[in-house]
Amino acid sequence: MRPRKRRRRRRPRRKPWLPIGLLLVAAAGVVFWWHTQRSERGIPPAVVEPTNVPTLVFPSPPVVTVTNLPSPPLPVERVPIPPVEIPAPPPVTVTSVPLPTVEAPPEEVPMPTETGFPRPVRDVLEAQIALARQGFSPGSIDGVMGAQTHAALRAFQRMTKRPASGELDAGTRAVLTLARPALHRYVVTSGDVARLQPLSRTWLGKSQQTALEYETLLELVAETGRASPNLIRRINPGVDWTHVGAGSTVMIPDVPPVPTPRKAGFAVITLGAKQLQVYSGDTNLMAHFPCSIAARVEKRPAGELRVVALAENPNYTFNPAIFSESAEARALGRKLILPPGPNNPVGSAWISLDRPGYGIHGTPSPEQVGRTESHGCFRLANWNAEHLLRLAWVGMPVYVEP
Repeated sequence: MRPRKRRRRRRPRRKPWLPIGLLLVAAAGVVFWWHTQRSERGIPPAVVEPTNVPTLVFPSPPVVTVTNLPSPPLPVERVPIPPVEIPAPPPVTVTSVPLPTVEAPPEEVPMPTETGFPRPVRDVLEAQIALARQGFSPGSIDGVMGAQTHAALRAFQRMTKRPASGELDAGTRAVLTLARPALHRYVVTSGDVARLQPLSRTWLGKSQQTALEYETLLELVAETGRASPNLIRRINPGVDWTHVGAGSTVMIPDVPPVPTPRKAGFAVITLGAKQLQVYSGDTNLMAHFPCSIAARVEKRPAGELRVVALAENPNYTFNPAIFSESAEARALGRKLILPPGPNNPVGSAWISLDRPGYGIHGTPSPEQVGRTESHGCFRLANWNAEHLLRLAWVGMPVYVEP
């Protein structure tokens, strides 16, 4: 029999990690000790800067835009609302209050509906309005065939190369025409009402006013229509002038300012006829105005005068020496300055002549022009004085004849 071989018993392998671990621990202790010694001696630790380290660039991720994503509906829980009981309002007692009485505005004047213009004038009133529109003033328009209307007709007839009879005959009617109705509707404005002022009856009182304006709307409306107050009353029979105010409507003659495309050549004042006529440079008659003259003959200038100054809406220097008949003037013994206005003693226009103290001017009493006499100046209605002011010029000759 073969003898069995003895198997060698394997020795267990020693694990190598134990001595390696001990070595690592020892090495770590040496490094720690070395580092501590350097720090205590003030030696900064070594800094190792990496060199040639490649930079890694990572691409940016794509941008994803999400639009119009529907939002999921949120669940809504319906909560029942309990009914609310609203109490009935308390009863309201209404007491009847009487309304104040409101005065109705003046009844509107019906506008005449006329056609067929231009046409000849039919009566004296229409003739006066047609004459005034052309610059041949019959004075204050009143619908009456008086001396001033006859004089205006004579001037118009001479201008149209017709016999100067001064009558409203058929031949004159044929050429004296109206291009539109003789009357028109005038609406009183708040500005008209604001102008009104009471007029003092004394010279001193007038000098203390802010303006010498119209006293009443009747006076203002009449002068706007170049008419007498009596005519304005007649053509407005249903108007109560004590209740006329802003917004009231009345009828007045339709006579706007006469156009003055050129200046005059000269003017002639005829003392006997109490009239002032204006001529062009080639001696054609341009305008005719009634005129008041000086009461005393020695106060009436004669011959050739010249215009030296023009003033619109002037003030007035009251000289008591000129008004010797006034007891107030004698008591004052000093001059006063009166403010402008249509009721100023020289009205709304002043044309100074080259004789000291003399001039052509307006008046606060247009109905009296040509019927009363002045202290020496030549007096016209305000609207005629304003017309002459537009025609005149400094240096213009004014011839005064008997």
